[in-house]
Parts: sequence; C-alpha cells; structure tokens
Amino acid sequence: MNRYFIKLAYNGAAYHGWQVQDNARTVQQELNEKVSLMLNEEVNMTGCGRTDTGVHAREFYAHFDRKQPLESTRELAFRLNAFLPGDIVVYNIFEVPPDFHARFDALSRTYKYYISKQKDPFKAGQSYYYHAPLDVNKMKKACNFLFDYSDFTSFSKLHTQTKTNNCNIFEAYWEEIDNMLVFTIKADRFLRNMVRAIVGTLLEIGKEKLEVVDMPHIIEAKDRSKAGFSVPAEGLFLEHIDYDFPG
Repeated sequence: MNRYFIKLAYNGAAYHGWQVQDNARTVQQELNEKVSLMLNEEVNMTGCGRTDTGVHAREFYAHFDRKQPLESTRELAFRLNAFLPGDIVVYNIFEVPPDFHARFDALSRTYKYYISKQKDPFKAGQSYYYHAPLDVNKMKKACNFLFDYSDFTSFSKLHTQTKTNNCNIFEAYWEEIDNMLVFTIKADRFLRNMVRAIVGTLLEIGKEKLEVVDMPHIIEAKDRSKAGFSVPAEGLFLEHIDYDFPG
C-alpha cells in the first residue's frame, strides 16, 4: 500500500467545514471527487483534523492510500489545481510511510483568530469586525490562565463524541497589528468550537463584562454556559500543523 500526503489550503466561506456531510458541500468531498476522477478509482481522504463551517485553513494536510504508486506527484498536484475550485489550492503531494497518519501523527496545531477594529472591505469574510473599545491588557492577562489547565470542557461544543476534553496548550497570546487584533493559540489538539469560545470569553473580559479573575473559575466549572459567546467562524484560520516527517 502506498500512502500520500497532500498539503493544501482553502477559504472556508463556501464550505460546511472539512468533513464530508450529507447534503452539504465540504472540502473533503471536493478533494475526494477530484482525486478519484484524476486517478480513475475511489479515493477517500483522511484529514489532519476537522474545521467547522466557514473556518479557513492556510495550511492543512490530508492523506490517501492506493495500491499502485503514483507516476508523478507533481503532475497530479498540477492537474488537481486546474480542476479544484479557486478557493482550494494544493501546494504539494508527497509519499510517506504506510503507517504515517495525517491526524494522529500531528504534533501540534496552530490557529489564529483575526479581529478587525476598522471596517475594511478587503478583510470582510476573513476577520471579525468589532470596533467597540476593548481592554486588551486584561485579555492578555486572562490568556495566561489557559496554561494552568488541561480540561477545556467549558469551551467545547456540547454533545460531541470525543473521549476526552483534555488538551495541552503550548502558546496563547494576543497581538495588535495596525488595525487588527490577532489571537494565536497552539496546542496538541482542539475541541470542537474551542478556539471561538475562548476568543469570545476573552472578548467579554476585554469589554469588562467579565473580570480577568473569572477566567480560572470558568475553566474549572467545566460548563459551556459559564463561558462567553462563540465568535463568528469567518475570523478563524488553521495556520500551521507540526509533524516530524520521516526521513
């Protein structure tokens, strides 16, 4: 069996996330259909994770298997880009060992959330426009509590089928860049809706509807209703996946 990784990126505005769903357009469905057509056989992609409806990915990996080796990964990537919609791009296709897994061998994932403090038509659909005053210093202080915990049930979508709500967060910080606020978070795994719920909670602290000292109590409660709102999907980007690629 030959296993191949695809490195890609996509604008998620037109998609109901990565994972195939009934009666909904997804990125996985687009790739499955186009690669199957190119190779004249049924191909099912396995992604490095699942992004929700409207979420973007600057870097995403998926793998697929086939019995016969590809004649040219470069040619397949070129042909795929010709057939895929303009909001999906394939950067590279390369072979990996048969047991190397796009999801389970990912060491970490990095997300960024973009908030535009000034109305900008060129950032519409790729950032959350929020112009009211925010105490960013309080938001930065509240971030530090994320490193003290591993169970993030309070920031998880309800009724998911995950076995554990534990995640190890490696980085979490805010940056002010021109008229943008950018939140970066890196962890070994994420729960569904986790980043958007964390950002929404931090915004509540920035608005002074919650206090910095409320952050640990919210996490310890393990109750989604105690946390803040979920910010819109359009500002969220999966930015980077870390692997220890063989060889």
